[in-house]
Amino acid sequence: MFQADILKEIARNCNVKKDEPMSLHTTFRIGGPADYYIETCYIEDFINIVRYLQKENCRYFIMGNGSNLLVHDEGYRGIVVSTRGFKDINTVNESTDNKSCVIQRLDEVNIYHAGSSDVVQFFMDSGYLSDASFLKHGNLVHAGGGILLSSLANAIGENGMAGFEFAGGIPGTLGGAVAMNAGAYGGEICDVLEGVRVITSDGSIKVLNKNMLGMGYRTSIIQKENMVVLDALFAFENGSREQVLGRMKELNRKRREKQPLEHGSAGSTFKRPEGHFAGQLIQEAGLKGYRCGDIMVSGKHSGFVVNVGNGTFKQAMDVINHVKEEVMKHSGIEMELEIKIL
Repeated sequence: MFQADILKEIARNCNVKKDEPMSLHTTFRIGGPADYYIETCYIEDFINIVRYLQKENCRYFIMGNGSNLLVHDEGYRGIVVSTRGFKDINTVNESTDNKSCVIQRLDEVNIYHAGSSDVVQFFMDSGYLSDASFLKHGNLVHAGGGILLSSLANAIGENGMAGFEFAGGIPGTLGGAVAMNAGAYGGEICDVLEGVRVITSDGSIKVLNKNMLGMGYRTSIIQKENMVVLDALFAFENGSREQVLGRMKELNRKRREKQPLEHGSAGSTFKRPEGHFAGQLIQEAGLKGYRCGDIMVSGKHSGFVVNVGNGTFKQAMDVINHVKEEVMKHSGIEMELEIKIL
């Protein structure tokens, strides 16, 4: 049986809220109250909380920024644990030694320009690296799973490293992005990822290198086996700071022009069917602008189902199910959800 007071003993910095509306914590702005909503930032506290919930057989759900989540109007009968206890990067540590290799907070970033042999050996011994082939890149970035991708991309770009520009406009956290191998504009997390540290469904802590992650289109072993990312290691090439930041600015401009960022949503609603584009299939089925209450297929980009007012879970599901049915009738293609339903 879950007891909120016990968390004060096992976690130094957590915030526990009872009957917290999930609409306040999702970009879709939909969702009734969770029985309990817990915010934490320190990795040690997070591990202790998850292990406690597992030991007590509590029903719980781990969430980051709530950017790909649709929550039921009646809420969640259980405990939601958020990795977004704090809203900004704690520190960006720049180093050439291994003194700062250990990530303490879920929003922390350690940067190693041309990492020294000690740093390389630390990550080799820890299991993040399968080999030293990444040395051609020269730079390592070690980041906590609760950091926003946009914040991490900015830190990487400001330090003159190339390869993460695609992630600058993705609204989620690093942990969720790694689990689903998030991508945009021709880039994916797996392109630059070296290894991760996770907590498993039985409370074990494991380090997995990139060869063990089984990453594919919007999937990985992390997602399939319900693991949660604690931190991740990346390798990047040197680049021009001005060019990298300029590329990020250009991609963000394209997002603003093409995506309905002015409305609440959970991002791309459906996965891309092989050989097709979800938005195009939806538009060809005559569903652009299709609406139920305050939920509609975006008139700007048909791949997004958006909340234009006070939309509800039921309205969202009505629109989603109608889209799936009509696309199947029109093209014979089954649409698979990319967003998660809670």
